[in-house]
Amino acid sequence: MGSASREALAVARASLGDNLAAQTGVELLAAATQIDSAPSLLAALADSLSTPEAKAQLIERLFSATSADARSILSAAVAQAWSTPAELVDGIEELGLRAEAVSEPGLADQLLAAANTIDSNHELELGLGSKLGDVSAKVALIERLFGGKLSAGAVAIVRHLVVSPRGRRISVALRQSATVAADQGGTSLATVTVAQALSSEQAGRISRLLEQSAGRPVRVTTVVDPSLVGGVRIQIGDDVIDGSVRSRLDDLRLQLAG
Repeated sequence: MGSASREALAVARASLGDNLAAQTGVELLAAATQIDSAPSLLAALADSLSTPEAKAQLIERLFSATSADARSILSAAVAQAWSTPAELVDGIEELGLRAEAVSEPGLADQLLAAANTIDSNHELELGLGSKLGDVSAKVALIERLFGGKLSAGAVAIVRHLVVSPRGRRISVALRQSATVAADQGGTSLATVTVAQALSSEQAGRISRLLEQSAGRPVRVTTVVDPSLVGGVRIQIGDDVIDGSVRSRLDDLRLQLAG
């Protein structure tokens, strides 16, 4: 996000209370999809020349069927100046994820579980991500896969990301969403990629080091990728620490090619 959008999101986040209506998060996700699919509406809500009062009136008129909490958060979001209209949609989506995380503290773990399920089945990810696939069939598949296994809120997020991918792979979008949900609960998510499985002692040491660095609890997910050869690659938020042998070999190849 651009600097203006980051500031806008920070201000809008202040409108998230601790006692939101149960469907607020899902309603915000639906609003993000509706706004993104209507260029004229998005332009009106992102118009820097329009007053916050005029935008709030538009929100009240178009989203009257949603909860007062959702309308209030939407009004707070559109009252800010965003770097681009697309980042306004990104912001509303993130606010929806955060609102759902307020109502459901274990949301991040559920989204990671969904991402792992999809990651483990290449055909499933291709099917859900196909631009040619029937949307209703994808939604039905999501319901069969996760209905009764994940909470209603988590299933709604998976469904939203499948219906509104906006250029994202579904498993990647789910992990990004899990990171947002964890952050709302005061926790960071870290993905540690290694060439072979870590011992419990190694995993514990990495977890403690990351918590010391982050200054708060860190939930570590380990991914085994033999192509790394050796070493470790750690991603926590947008930060990547790549100490893998493969990375060093790639750097060497670039130097030799130059």
